[in-house]
Amino acid sequence: MRSVSTLIFSALALVLLAATLISLIHSDLWWVRVLDFPRMLTLIAIGVLATGTAIFVRGRPGTGVIAILALAAALQAWRVYPYFWFAPVEVEDREEVDAGARASCFTVLGLNVYQHNRDYAATQRLIDRLKPDILLLMETDRRWVDALAPQLSRYRSRVLRPLDNTYGMVFATNLPVRSAGTQNITDQDTPTLYARLATRDGKPFDYIGLHPRPPVPGQDTDLRDRKIEHAALAVGDSEVPRMAMGDFNDVAWSRTTRLFKHVGGFIDPRIGRGNYPSFPADYAALGWPLDQLFISPAFTFRDLHILENVGSDHRPLGATLCLIGDPARRQNASPDVMTPETRRAAQSMTRH
Repeated sequence: MRSVSTLIFSALALVLLAATLISLIHSDLWWVRVLDFPRMLTLIAIGVLATGTAIFVRGRPGTGVIAILALAAALQAWRVYPYFWFAPVEVEDREEVDAGARASCFTVLGLNVYQHNRDYAATQRLIDRLKPDILLLMETDRRWVDALAPQLSRYRSRVLRPLDNTYGMVFATNLPVRSAGTQNITDQDTPTLYARLATRDGKPFDYIGLHPRPPVPGQDTDLRDRKIEHAALAVGDSEVPRMAMGDFNDVAWSRTTRLFKHVGGFIDPRIGRGNYPSFPADYAALGWPLDQLFISPAFTFRDLHILENVGSDHRPLGATLCLIGDPARRQNASPDVMTPETRRAAQSMTRH
């Protein structure tokens, strides 16, 4: 019985270690890149397996299995460490914004509605309740746009790009808009939203809304990575504050998204607070953060939440942000400085 237990636990430990090592390979193969996603879940699995090993496998074999699991856990934790609550934060929060900064605060809501979800009412109620100043909806086909017409009519500025291929996009805001539109960067009919907005007191900022293609069988990540890095390069040299959000179909700790953050000069309010998993909606506590929110150091925030399930396969992401300039820059961490090497790495992805 003990030898069978040893064999089973050893095999499972080796599988977890192999998956961990493969996930660290620089590759755009879909089956490699999907291993980036469940790092937190893998850490839980490692902990469960280590506990079982300690109970059922004694002596030198048990020590060997524990050593394998410890190596796998260390490699996984190395990638996700910033998204534990005990890591240093990058963005300081302001629970109470002073009166002079209130006009610089606004609310944002991002949601992949899941095109085939026809429970329009749940999303209508969410928008009615939150009344976000900036609304980004993804996977919106014509039926979704028509169903949300009463909610969208309350916004002064709208960009509607309904599509039937699960890459439709809706952007709506009541903030001042200087420009807004979608571009097909890497492939047709997977739009990226670029906008130049301003706060109510006139402070300009750039907004990027992203929804690239996911890694799935038959679809590697070259197009996804090109779209993400192109967006970073588009704003990386700008002096204007900026923010980006959307369903990246990628996790915050992946090489691609970390490079996006680096090149774009972004910081992440989730760092030091948790990973804010948004997918899959029914099991979000065991899921991973596919829905992203990045800001430049001129911003701070008052709240950041993963919201209730509204029938999609994603949970909504909502936040209150404040663009207050130098006071925020002084209290936030500085973003990584873009070096020629990081620029070349991003550019090489956009050319592939």
